[in-house]
Amino acid sequence: MLIGVAGVLTVAACGGSSGGNNGSSSLASSQILHFPVLQDPKTWDPGIMDAEVDTELMQNVYDNLWRFDDKLNLIPDLATTVPSTSNGGISSDGMTYTVHLKSGVKFSNGDPLTSADVVYSWNRSAALRGAYASNLSAIAGFSDVSKAGKQFCSKNADVTTCRTGTENALAAHNPAFQMSGLSAPDASTVMIKLANPCGWCLTAWSLQGSTGSVVDEKVIKNDPVNWWSKPGEQVGSGAYMLTAYTPKQSIVFKQVPNWWGTPKPTLTEIDIDIKDPSTQTTNDAAWEQGSYDLIGYGGDSQQPQADILRYLQGGQFKSQVLLQPKGRTTWLSFNIGYPSTGGPFVGESDAAKGLRKAFALAVDKNALASTVCHNLVCSPATGGLITKGLIGYLGDGADPLSKFDPTQAKSLLHQFDPDGTKTANLKYSYNAGGLNDPVATFLQGQWQTNLGVNVALDPHPDASAFIGDRLVGKFVMSRDGWQF
Repeated sequence: MLIGVAGVLTVAACGGSSGGNNGSSSLASSQILHFPVLQDPKTWDPGIMDAEVDTELMQNVYDNLWRFDDKLNLIPDLATTVPSTSNGGISSDGMTYTVHLKSGVKFSNGDPLTSADVVYSWNRSAALRGAYASNLSAIAGFSDVSKAGKQFCSKNADVTTCRTGTENALAAHNPAFQMSGLSAPDASTVMIKLANPCGWCLTAWSLQGSTGSVVDEKVIKNDPVNWWSKPGEQVGSGAYMLTAYTPKQSIVFKQVPNWWGTPKPTLTEIDIDIKDPSTQTTNDAAWEQGSYDLIGYGGDSQQPQADILRYLQGGQFKSQVLLQPKGRTTWLSFNIGYPSTGGPFVGESDAAKGLRKAFALAVDKNALASTVCHNLVCSPATGGLITKGLIGYLGDGADPLSKFDPTQAKSLLHQFDPDGTKTANLKYSYNAGGLNDPVATFLQGQWQTNLGVNVALDPHPDASAFIGDRLVGKFVMSRDGWQF
């Protein structure tokens, strides 16, 4: 059941007051980029990565067979071409893809990248059963590998059991962990056979920092659990590599020497401070003073509204603010499938569905967009889960559950919770910081005003920990979201 707003603007301010663009084409003597992010990484393992800040950073470390250009067109990355029926890369029946890899591709540690690495990486992603494993679901044998992976990576499995068990099975070449539709006939060719025709596959396989990214088996097998967090062991084929990471403090990436790709990167180093979400205003002030080169990168695009409005009103910073569309939708998740967590929304009974609908109808999405976002950094999500502007958007007002109807909402509440006991002591859990705080306060006010229900706010300063807890159903009501 969706409520919320669709994020359409991200703000990235490029250059501080002492380092802005002065119109010169000459480069600064120091090519070190310095900026803050507002959460520690949850994981940088492409097989299970799902947090925005993690995937945005890792697109500089890992490569896919293909990637998107700045117009969202697919272009070759590790592959020589984007396959099609006209170039022979896709069979006439659409069921077989033949992919040829570029020559000379190497991981950052010098290991050559071959078709066997692609096969290993994709089988591993299928077996780990992460949030985006289904991106590979059209490949023949995916369901078998996913089922086999469940013995190590069930819903409640611990990280060590999941990753170590999967790695041991892959190292032993256990056929149950090999998709039948995936093969490497030679070192530079990948064959992909589908279980059924798939129009979305190339797009899904090309999402960077996700299940289609290619990793180095030689490195992962030495430390299946923590390889992704260690300089020298987090190995990809991208232009940058991790050289330092202090949890909850800082991250450093440096240019890969003799990187195989083109064009060669200009930045020599990327220094990132990991900050608490409560420091956003302080971070903006630091950028204004020239201490940071940019703000709003790495998923932390929810800048304080007052600062955004101040920048846009004019002055020395206006020309340095970039506003661009962002395919992002945020919604309220109800606990439906975890009875042990509890709450009045579990299951598919009339009461559970009626109460979920009551809480959705009690929120005025137009007022949320105007009062909290000033109609600047979000818009009402009334056309379904997919953000307006993307293919699949249903149209303004097309989602019947997005309407604001406090009368019906209160009627449903009285019908299914007449004495108020079911909805007593509810909490709305969310990752704190940026827009999330005023949105939470707005939701709390709407439920109090339109339902007479007092919902306590439960802010979580550690976004990575919050996301991990949310994915295993620890919250009765929580913030959720997705971005393209």
